[in-house]
Amino acid sequence: MNVGIYIQVPFCQTKCTYCNFHTGVFAQSLYDPYAGAVCRELAEHAALYGDADAVLEANFTVDTVYIGGGTPSFLASATLARILDAVRASFRCQFEEVTLEADPETVTPEKAAAWRATGINRVSLGAQSFSDAELVAVGRMHRSADIPAATRALGDAGIANVCFDLIAGLPHQTAESWEDSLGQLLALRPAHASIYLLEIDEGSRLGREALAGGFRYSADRIPSDDAMASFYERACTLLAQHAYEHYEISNWALPGFRSRHNVKYWRREPYLGFGAGAHSFDGRERWANMHDPAAYVAAIDTGRSPVEQRQRVTPAQALEEELFLGLRQLQGIELDRIEKQYNATLRPRFERLRETGLVEFEGTRLRLAASRLTVANEVFVELLG
Repeated sequence: MNVGIYIQVPFCQTKCTYCNFHTGVFAQSLYDPYAGAVCRELAEHAALYGDADAVLEANFTVDTVYIGGGTPSFLASATLARILDAVRASFRCQFEEVTLEADPETVTPEKAAAWRATGINRVSLGAQSFSDAELVAVGRMHRSADIPAATRALGDAGIANVCFDLIAGLPHQTAESWEDSLGQLLALRPAHASIYLLEIDEGSRLGREALAGGFRYSADRIPSDDAMASFYERACTLLAQHAYEHYEISNWALPGFRSRHNVKYWRREPYLGFGAGAHSFDGRERWANMHDPAAYVAAIDTGRSPVEQRQRVTPAQALEEELFLGLRQLQGIELDRIEKQYNATLRPRFERLRETGLVEFEGTRLRLAASRLTVANEVFVELLG
């Protein structure tokens, strides 16, 4: 059995206005103690978790590592190497993919070479946009010129597996600026691309301002829902024309470059998370560490488990996850297998959605209709409601 490991680094240079993650700006004096706590959590996982992680009782190999955040590329290269060495020392490893999330302005030739030397072979670059006006509006630290510079530095260091993230719906975004961002992405031709629709909710400053009808953070310049949908559809068209495989609602890859780690989440395969706010899943139970980095470090330093949430996944919840996560993948789900595994009759529920054109069948395989991906959430609400 292969297992993925996620390492959470919650530190940022600044908090972007749209961010709804449990990350933030912390004193750099916390960085080394935090890295030490992560290494200790890795080394002492069995004692800290007790019976919480059945997967750790099994004979498994770690084949993917994902270092996310936050801005883990902000850490010293030696610190990242220390964490990866702790993974190797704590588990049997045969790394196929080691991903580091990076902001473009943090990438230098020296850092890129050091990352590659530690075993990092994939970088997820938080480009978000190629428009400086959009980047400034949401508080990003980089500018458009930093993106190709970072890409060159990574390529020169031997890291060819690079992913660009773009966000459709940023304040001041127009059809023209979106077309330009897509064009510049395609010109650089990363191995992977992720396109996300801007989330407007109470979890971010921009979201709260937009919901209140305010003007701060350029909330009044957020494109309409219809515009965001058209931006997404344009990305689907252009990426397909340039040989990118659309394999998950928000993800495209050149052949052979799908994210091996993220696929584990969508397939409900086991993964272990380390660090403040990290989540884990062993196939039957989910658990999560406390979010506050200082509290997390204090727990680890005193030999206490950092886990603050734990949930046994019921058969009904597992079935919902199979449907929700499976349908996010463009290949869809094998309905007969799921009905048999969960002793459930699902076809009548999907027939209603098929009649309205939201889903389609190909034999016994079911998937979201390609023309309705922008309303996927409506399908999930209808299906799981």
